[in-house]
Amino acid sequence: MSSNKGQVIYNLAKKIFPYCRSITGEGVRQTLNDLKEYIEKDGGPILKIYDVRSGTNVFDWIVPKEWKINSAYIEDSSGHKIVDMEDLNLHVLGYSLPVDRWVELDELKKYVYTQPDQPDVVPYVTSYYKERFGFCMSQNQLDNLAPGKYHIYVDSALFDGVLNYAEVIIPGETDKEVFFSTYFCHPSMANNECSGPALSAELVRYVASMKKRKYTYRFIYIPETIGSITYMSQGDNLKQMKEHIIAGFNLSCVGDDRDYSIVESRNADSLADKVLKNVLKFHTGGNKYSVYSFLQRGSDERQYNAPGIELPVVCYCRSKFGEYPEYHTSADDMGLVSPAGFQGSYEVMTKVINALEYNALYRIKVLGEPQLGKRGLYPTTSQKGSADEVTSLVDFIAYADGKNDLLDISNKIGVPVEELTDVIHALINNNLLEVVEKD
Repeated sequence: MSSNKGQVIYNLAKKIFPYCRSITGEGVRQTLNDLKEYIEKDGGPILKIYDVRSGTNVFDWIVPKEWKINSAYIEDSSGHKIVDMEDLNLHVLGYSLPVDRWVELDELKKYVYTQPDQPDVVPYVTSYYKERFGFCMSQNQLDNLAPGKYHIYVDSALFDGVLNYAEVIIPGETDKEVFFSTYFCHPSMANNECSGPALSAELVRYVASMKKRKYTYRFIYIPETIGSITYMSQGDNLKQMKEHIIAGFNLSCVGDDRDYSIVESRNADSLADKVLKNVLKFHTGGNKYSVYSFLQRGSDERQYNAPGIELPVVCYCRSKFGEYPEYHTSADDMGLVSPAGFQGSYEVMTKVINALEYNALYRIKVLGEPQLGKRGLYPTTSQKGSADEVTSLVDFIAYADGKNDLLDISNKIGVPVEELTDVIHALINNNLLEVVEKD
């Protein structure tokens, strides 16, 4: 496993961090263009960028107008800017209407959003589907404003434009798919916003570099909620997804180094639940990770598991959204994420990919225990402790009955999947193991 991937992913997250993103607009396109450049470099796979017009019906929703934001600030009567989106793009309410007025402090407070329980941070606030204007600042800053007149200014526009999303499909030997989804619709927040796309871009390059792929891989980059709904509504996307996806993963908040987390699928019984829990158990050295039920959902796993859609998708996080104090605030900056945090996520998800590639029902082809010694797979002298080095091999054989898949066997014998792949190769090469097709 490459030890520097965490730094590479961190650097990509840092590059896209400054953009003022929302569910539509130029910040989205800047982000997609950077991801496209990264994914496609040195002959990488093609990231296709799509647009869907404002006003388009997408299931029960309508693609909203596009938002363009040029500048936003509040200044006092002396001309001093007390907040300016040029300094921090969270200072403007997402999707804010234009405004150019002088107001007294009491009226100003009607248009300012704070996070009173965290008085030092600037909150992230949006109003996508209700037209209003507004600003965000820390509670402490608001409390310290002197009475007087303030100039509130937002240079923005809402107009019929497009919603953008992007897709990479990497074909495999079968049309069965492994699905990865991540989102980009927030301004400068590192873990909540930039970490998922940066990790996903590196996973695209990892999958493309695999010499052999059993499965086809579908990666999508979308604005959260409206993006997943829009994506599934386009063409035959949902039909293809329902027919082909065997396991899916929504990547969110994957760059810190405090925790590893899974938000389960709706019934917590999908292959995605099974493989991610298996990998996290061994990766963390035991059950040292957090499990959240679908009732604690909050990202696009909601849409993928919705009735009538019912895709086998879980959400993977380091610290789960909403569970870490910096979430949706200015404190979610590049200091919250780290190369080490990204490295851990990269290792987890590449282990997930490889576990899925190898997962199958395996069956030993002989009756009784096979004679391993004559095949060079077992010590030819018997002494106390001599069999310890092949414990994984003989334990694997004991459960390779055509009823347990690789993940079942890994869980039963307490050996991670990546340590069983050599066992599988050795047994297959000696004509002792076969794959059983599921009914």
